[in-house]
Amino acid sequence: MTVSTPTTAGQILTSAYVNNNINSGLTYIKEQTIGSAVSSVTVSDAFSTTYDNYKIVISGGVASGLTTLVLTLGASVTGYSSGTFYVSYGSTTPLAASDNAASSFGYAGYATTGFIAFNLDVVNPFLAKPTVFGPTNWAAGTVAGTGTGIHNVATSYTAFTIATSSGTLTGGTIFVYGYRKA
Repeated sequence: MTVSTPTTAGQILTSAYVNNNINSGLTYIKEQTIGSAVSSVTVSDAFSTTYDNYKIVISGGVASGLTTLVLTLGASVTGYSSGTFYVSYGSTTPLAASDNAASSFGYAGYATTGFIAFNLDVVNPFLAKPTVFGPTNWAAGTVAGTGTGIHNVATSYTAFTIATSSGTLTGGTIFVYGYRKA
């Protein structure tokens, strides 16, 4: 971490000093608790003009069965294209899945009866331009994969929804962080 103005012993650091001299990367924005046996969770007021890029992480929680997690921006259900590469453990053959002009960003994460795996970067969701997703990296009991995607609609969004491709989620917390602008 680079500090542009050195400090002295005993100096009191004001918030202005810290904000102007230490750009630490991720800044906590909000969290949303996942309910019990829900098939989707909407996170409102997640994106704003303050940040261009975001990280969404789910901590804790379980699914009712093996399921992929999908993401939509606002109420937009068109224009999502993505590609995912994955492998089944014990196999040397890589596999792939893709979507073109789909209703959501598929394969954004994965969930099982033991855990939820969701860690995704989102680029430009608030700006009125296409939004880029990824990379997302996930692992489950029998498979692991990575993927990227784009929402090819030039609209500004403040909210997103995470949903299951089948079954439900219970517990856990969705955390939203902003990548600080230097």
